[in-house]
Formats: sequence, C-alpha cells, structure tokens
Amino acid sequence: MCSSIIIANANRPWILPAIALQASTNDNDNDDTSSADDNEEDGSNDGIDLSLDERLYRVRLSRFPGIEWGTDLSFAFVYVRALDPSGAASMSGQVAVGDQLCELRAVIDSDSNKPVNLLGAPFDYVMTAFATLEKGVQDVELVFFRGSQEDLKAVCTGEGAKKESDTVTITVIQNKGSPEENIQTITAPAGCNVREVLTDNKINVYQSITRWTNCKGKQLCGTCIVDITEGSGQTNRKSMDEASTLRENPDSYRLSCVTFAYGDITVETFPPIEAAQWTR
Repeated sequence: MCSSIIIANANRPWILPAIALQASTNDNDNDDTSSADDNEEDGSNDGIDLSLDERLYRVRLSRFPGIEWGTDLSFAFVYVRALDPSGAASMSGQVAVGDQLCELRAVIDSDSNKPVNLLGAPFDYVMTAFATLEKGVQDVELVFFRGSQEDLKAVCTGEGAKKESDTVTITVIQNKGSPEENIQTITAPAGCNVREVLTDNKINVYQSITRWTNCKGKQLCGTCIVDITEGSGQTNRKSMDEASTLRENPDSYRLSCVTFAYGDITVETFPPIEAAQWTR
C-alpha cells in the first residue's frame, strides 16, 4: 500500500493519508528552501496513486503547457488560474481552471523521471521545479486534483471522505424582479462548468445577439456574464483576464464559461451590467 506523504509547504507539515506517494521513512519536515531534486528523494518513480481518489488525474503536456498559475494568500497551494486557449493544457481538454497542482514529473526519452511532490508547495518552489528541468525535456507529466484547496486540505487531514453523492445543486434565477421570474434547481456533478450546465438545461446566459454569435465557451467573447448571488466561495477563483473583463461589476459577477461549481450555488442570469460591457 502507499504510505502518506508530507505536503511541501508547512512548518508542521500536512499529512496526506489517501493521496500518496511511495514515501521514504524520513520524518524530517520539508522546508520551503528545499530543492526540487531534494524533494524527488521523498518518493519512488510510482508517484501519486490515482486510484485512491477519482478527483486525481495525470496528464502529459508540453513543458510549456500554457497555464497561468495562481496561489492562495500564503503563496502556496498552486492551482490553475487560467488557460491559454491555444496552449497544450487547454487543447488537451483535460485540465480545468481551479484544478490543484500535485505533482510534476519530467519525461525523458519517452521514460518518466522521479516525480516532484508539489502538494501545498510555495509558488517559487513550483516555478523553480519547472525552470530547472533539463534542457532536453520536452514533455512533463502533471498530476492535478479536481477540486478546491479546501477539498484537498480536507483529504490531507483525513476529513475529506468523499460524499456518497458527489453532486452540487445549482439554483438558477431567471428574469429576476419581472413577472416572468423563474427559479429552477439543477443537480450536477461537483466541479461542473456553470455555462455548460445552464446551456445543457436550455437556460440562456447571453442577453444580446451573442446568444447566436458567442465563442462557445472559449473565454473569447466575454458575454456569458452571470451573478453568483450565493455560494461564490464554492467556485474557482477569477483569473486576471476574467477580473479585467468584469472590472466595473460586482465581485460576484462571473463569466459562466470559466466558472466551476464545487458546492451549492445560486446563479442569477441577465444581471445588470455596466457600460464597459459593450459586447452585450
């Protein structure tokens, strides 16, 4: 069986009982100044056992995957903040905004090197791990956790037992304040894309002609604006691009095409928008 590992960023380290590398018996705490090479010694070539949680996945990408990385306020727990639509990660169709980075492994001559544990690692540590890859490395294998940082921490502390029904409830308010106001409740998989769920249920998120001329969820038109009136903390963080597009609107406003629900939320369609949103 896989034993537990120590998350890279902590004075009193997080223990990850379920998502595990084949760990060494070294009980010393990792510190933030340790190198990626030092970290490799903490595990074997097996890396993270994906079978231990279905929210884990491994993907092989170019070493320059087209991912904008983000962190929490402590500059740790690196996650996918945004995707370059033309980048390898976006083109793979597997990586989603909000996914938590767990592991990096270089691919050399079609073989995989030892993995670098990036669970909870500081941002500088993660960037160094990428920057110090050998020049000949063209591809990397990355392990992600599909969920929020809180979900990942809960798993680390043994409090994250997966719910029997891994679903969320999305309450949708349409035409708020008008005689045609309608409230619809939708059950969807945790981590679902809000735009996809709404459009699949024949709910329009576009107020103008972009209902027919939109970018089909590729974050190019900036017109699928909704208001997360409740449960915004159950969604992924905004990227810089999204925040810029919505800069004159309340913080709860989101582009539904890049919003993922990890818990119950309430969504208002057709919220009032400011003049800067000329595409509407």
